This record gives sequence, C-alpha cells and structure tokens, in this order.
Amino acid sequence: MTDQVGNGDSGQGMQSTGVDPLAVPYREREQSITIERLDHPDQPIAGTELEQETELFTINLGPHHPATHGVLRLLLTLEGEVVRSCVPLIGYVHTGIEKSCEDQQYWKVIPFVERMDYLSYYFNAMAFCMAVENLLDEEVPPRAQYLRVIHLELNRIASHLFWIATSALDLGAITMLWWGIRDRDKILDLFEMSSGQRMHPRYFQVGGVIEDIPPGWEDRCRDFIRYMPSRIDQYEALLDRNEIFLQRLKNVGVVDKDTLLGLGVTGPLLRAAGIPWDLRKAEPCSSYEHFDFKIPVGTVGDHYDRYRVRMAEMRESLKIIEQALDGLPEGKHITDNRKVALPPRHELATSMEALIHHFKLVTEGYRVPPSETYQALESPRGELGCFVLADGSAKPARVHVRDPSFVNLQMLPHMAQDGLIADLIASIAMLDPILGGIDR
Repeated sequence: MTDQVGNGDSGQGMQSTGVDPLAVPYREREQSITIERLDHPDQPIAGTELEQETELFTINLGPHHPATHGVLRLLLTLEGEVVRSCVPLIGYVHTGIEKSCEDQQYWKVIPFVERMDYLSYYFNAMAFCMAVENLLDEEVPPRAQYLRVIHLELNRIASHLFWIATSALDLGAITMLWWGIRDRDKILDLFEMSSGQRMHPRYFQVGGVIEDIPPGWEDRCRDFIRYMPSRIDQYEALLDRNEIFLQRLKNVGVVDKDTLLGLGVTGPLLRAAGIPWDLRKAEPCSSYEHFDFKIPVGTVGDHYDRYRVRMAEMRESLKIIEQALDGLPEGKHITDNRKVALPPRHELATSMEALIHHFKLVTEGYRVPPSETYQALESPRGELGCFVLADGSAKPARVHVRDPSFVNLQMLPHMAQDGLIADLIASIAMLDPILGGIDR
C-alpha cells in the first residue's frame, strides 16, 4: 500500500490491484504507515541559515498566552518563522512564598510550600518535612514512610497526566485532554478520601502523615492501579503512530547531555538524553530503597524521547504503588513525639497533658535547634530541594526551594534556537514548566 501511494496516483494504484482501500479496516491501514527516525543534523534546519541583509524582528510570546502554560514571557527574535533567539522573562506571579515561610511557624509553612508547584504539592510538602525532620533528628514510622511513597507516586502520575493532556492539546490532539483529565480525577478522588482535599491536602506532616488511610481506601487504590495500565495503552495507541504527533516531536528540540548537565537540568528532561539520574535510586528517601523499579531513559534527547520517558515513568510508578500496598507495615502513621505532632483527637477529652500539647503546638509551634540542612527528592520535573536554616525559634530563619522548573527553564533557548516558531510551542509543552515554582 505504501509503495502504491508513493507512485503519485494512489487511487489508480489501488484500483489496479482490485483492492478497495475503504474495505481495509482502519487499524490495518494505520499499521501500514512506517515512521522512521531521521538522523538529527548538527547544522540548522535546511533553508534556515541566516542570510545577510535579512530583517529580524522581535515579538513577545506571553505572558498571557495559553501555550506558555502560565504567565511566562518569551522575547523572541525571528527571521520569518525561524527562531534566532529566545529569552525567557519571569517574575509575573509575585508569590513571595519563600519569604512568607520565614514569617510562619514550622508546622504552618506546609500549606505555603504546597502551592509553589501546584501540580506536585505532595513533593513540596515532602521536601520541607524531610528538612525539618532532619533538623529535629525525628524518626518517621515505617507505615508513614510507605504511605508517603504511595501518595508521592500517585501525585507523580497525576502530574504526568496533566502534562500529557495539555501538551497533546498544544499539538492538536484534543482527545488526550479529556482522557488525561478524566483519569487524573480518579487520583484526586483518592487524595480527597485520604486527606479531605483534592489539591493542597496538607496530608504530610513533620513526623509522618496527618491521618491513616480510611477503610476502603486501599481497595480503591488497587482498583486504580489495575485500571491505569490499560489507559496508558490507549494513550499510546492514540499517539504513538499518529503521523502528525510524531513529526512534531521526533528530532525536534534536541539538546545534548553535556549541555543539560552544565545547566543543572534534572528529571525526565535529563533522562531523555540518556543519563539515568533519579534521586529515588541515587539518594533514596522514605523507604524508596525497598522497591523494585526501573529508570526510563532516552537515546536522542528530542521531544519524542521526553514523551516516551514520562509515559514509561507512569508505568513504573504504578509498580511502586503496588509494592508499597503489598508491604504496607502496621503501626503508627505519625511520630509519638507530642512536642512535634498533634496528639490524637480522642485524647483531648480524657488527657490534660494531651490538651496542653495541642494548645501549645497550635499557638506557639515547636522550636527547632539552630542548624541548617538541604533535603532533595525526585519530583515529576526533577530535583526538588529544600534548604532550611533554623535559629532556635519556632519560625525558620531562611527557607529556600530549588524548584526544578526554574532550573530547567534554562534549556528552553537551546531547544528553540534555529527552530520553527511552531516547534517552540511543542518545546514549551515538553519542558513541562510550572510558573508557581519558577516565580516562588
């Protein structure tokens, strides 16, 4: 079929063989399309070399543009439709979250940090809680560690689902928007069931988690991990052999691994270039060392590899969740240290000591010995780290977050250089930036 189409008169070619093309099932005709990976040239796109006496002009893409995924302004120098330079300009969100954290008691900081990367709120809370636990030398019960891992990996899948939904929409595949949002809602239902909130749940606390999972939660989570692999199969069936989707991704936005390492890029963007760096393996926290999973890596470092890496990561996250549910330890869901964690609510009516601890924690918080620490974990976008400086009071003297979206944004000019402006839209989508984390 492919050879006949290549003759220039597909209708006559089909008729000469006596085969009605409409009689062939769609899936069989689809399988006849062969998409080959072309070698990526080191030089710019053919026909895009900068000519002398060619007029360049500058435009703004954003900050209010749906394709920028937030209030991101890009200062573009164009020659026709070719991007000659791209300068990201940030600072339009004005959150000041880090400074606000320094005016709050430690236990009141958690709702602030959750709102930086508003798609990965569990990871933000986890980074801060780990930092404070390190300063307090507080041990987290094994059950709480496993519950944290389960919720982190559910959050990773939810973040990737929102990414593929919006990224495919940027490229014209509107069906993926409905599918991705629909399946993400199933994860938010689980979050609502365990914490009472669908987003920004404040479920992670210093010393563990605020509540144990309720009856029926585990069964519902197992239903999700049995359901989700077939959904990922459907995503790939929709996109993997879509000729428009592949031409928009393959060999587009290539950035070599040395450049990425020099910029400090982490996460799926780095792994797509072939470097298997994942903090869950390199510096495991919260019992990640107990689970068997793989690190998906790419070969070329183009948009297609970035897509494939994130899709594979969702499958690995499902494996981690299943293992954590199978091996979920019995015991406490939070530390017994009443000077750090609120006492159980049922004790307040029978124990004066519990009532005093509750009153002191809510009104005054807890004091952290003078010291400093940096704790990092692998978020859906890369290394998310939290630096906390304690001065002995109930409020942190300094809170600084290494948000991966902020660091990874540096590679956007490299992806856009000498490419088409249409490909810049795909580059922003595959970058997966969260402006709340960039302008924290």
